Amino acid sequence: MLSAYFTLITILSCLALIAHRKHQVSHKEVVSKGVADTLPLLFRIPAAILAGSFLAELIPKAYVVALLGDSSGLQGILLASILGGFLPGGPMIAFPLLLALFKAGMGIPQMIALLTAWLLLAFHRIIAFELPMLGSRFVRRRLLACLPLPLLAGIAALAADNLF
Repeated sequence: MLSAYFTLITILSCLALIAHRKHQVSHKEVVSKGVADTLPLLFRIPAAILAGSFLAELIPKAYVVALLGDSSGLQGILLASILGGFLPGGPMIAFPLLLALFKAGMGIPQMIALLTAWLLLAFHRIIAFELPMLGSRFVRRRLLACLPLPLLAGIAALAADNLF
């Protein structure tokens, strides 16, 4: 986590130096836009984390462990891949839910499969955006290319889990 922070600070510093050399760039305007974009997140992130923590207490742990726990193996990875494709919303909804499932006993390979499916498949985005804008030919090709990836990611995580 600390290395990611230092990487972002380094990138920010480099971009600020490059922007400083251009006379049409106003640092005050850039900072004010950055603050305006950041302020809504300062309220959403803690609320989302709290919601995820409360949700973790409400989810029946026995069901999560039985269906998506480490012992569920390939069936759990397949179920997580399917659930991830149908998981609605953006990161402010998905990540607190993932945190709640993880706290309830979801296995790491299953979590990787669910997260990968949420990122790649997201059927709600396909219906709302991709299909109307890009057409069915594109959607079919993209789905054929991406459909096995959550399952493969979960299997690879399961294999890595067995190695370490």
